[in-house]
Amino acid sequence: MERHFLQQLEKLKTRLIKMCSLVDEQLELALKAVNEENPELALLVIERDNKVDKYDLKVDRICQRIVALNQPVAMDLRMIMSSLTINNNLERVGDIAANIAENFLLIKKKPSFFERIKFASMAQITTGMLKNAIDAFINGDPKTAEKVIQSEELLDKLNVENHKISIEIMKENKDNIEAAVAFLVICRQLERIGDHATNIAEDVFFIVQAQNIRHNYEKFFFSEHQMDDDEEL
Repeated sequence: MERHFLQQLEKLKTRLIKMCSLVDEQLELALKAVNEENPELALLVIERDNKVDKYDLKVDRICQRIVALNQPVAMDLRMIMSSLTINNNLERVGDIAANIAENFLLIKKKPSFFERIKFASMAQITTGMLKNAIDAFINGDPKTAEKVIQSEELLDKLNVENHKISIEIMKENKDNIEAAVAFLVICRQLERIGDHATNIAEDVFFIVQAQNIRHNYEKFFFSEHQMDDDEEL
């Protein structure tokens, strides 16, 4: 019975890792479509979103089956619980990659003001956060997960700056409005991917260290005091 349970857990992790790889590639292709002004690549991202949805359902079914047929405890239970939320966050990242592709198709090329907006910086940080979140999960590495969480503040700051710059660009020339709005949405989508990467990083702490660090970063990372016993999971 235990051997079968371990096989199920391994199958779950394997499927989730495949989901990670697929979603990571979706984001890379969406950003490549923008940078290379490639509408065909953007269409490919949109078409492949259905594959992400199928993996999402597969992972959900495996988690439900394991819980229904076994009585997982401790780290195994945390792994299963977190797999559901990680899977959900990955599915949302896949959706957002498709949304980025769709918004790019509205304009099909980089606008003249492209260098002024924060797209390149935000894209670099976002892809790094997602890759680190995935690596942290695969390797059970809280240190790498911490890097993801610490990157979120900068990404949020860049998104705010980009919003102000985009408004200025639209005010300068009404002909810029359509492209500015498209990239305003795209950059906002990048910020949302950062949020989902952060959620995954938080789940790594939950799985490995049995700590729920949501809304408690300062205390967890910077306080010399450990969490009280009644705060532990």
